[in-house]
Amino acid sequence: MNIKLLAIGKTDHKALQNLIEEYSKRLSFYVKFDFEIIPDIKNVKNLSEVQQKEKEGELILAKLSATDQLILLDENGSTFSSVGFSDYLQKKMNSGTKTLVFVIGGPYGFSDEVYQKAQGKISLSLMTFSHQMVRLFFIEQLYRGFTILRNEPYHHQ
Repeated sequence: MNIKLLAIGKTDHKALQNLIEEYSKRLSFYVKFDFEIIPDIKNVKNLSEVQQKEKEGELILAKLSATDQLILLDENGSTFSSVGFSDYLQKKMNSGTKTLVFVIGGPYGFSDEVYQKAQGKISLSLMTFSHQMVRLFFIEQLYRGFTILRNEPYHHQ
């Protein structure tokens, strides 16, 4: 299985970027992982929230192939413990999913078209985090999930 993470806008905090790179590298020992940044929309001050979500949605959908399974990181999604998330990943691998695509949207969420295309939604927490921090948290949880599946000592219970 391949895993891809799409995110709107670049990370401008060097410390966060270094940690994202570190966990992406660690994750690559377990699964083919791609992290792709979709550039911020230009002239957003001239767009309504709906227009901004629609433009971002077009860019997100353009990155998908027909066989990709799209999962949105969304505040209204399912929540998991780390062990529960590792079970979720195992089920996706067992089901023959070729590419699992997770998406971190822009500041206003996702367009209706993206919600319609999605096969699931996951929430990392009831708390709100910056979209830049979510990237790090999610990649670390992917890494943690694979170490749990391999019974490696990274995760403690």
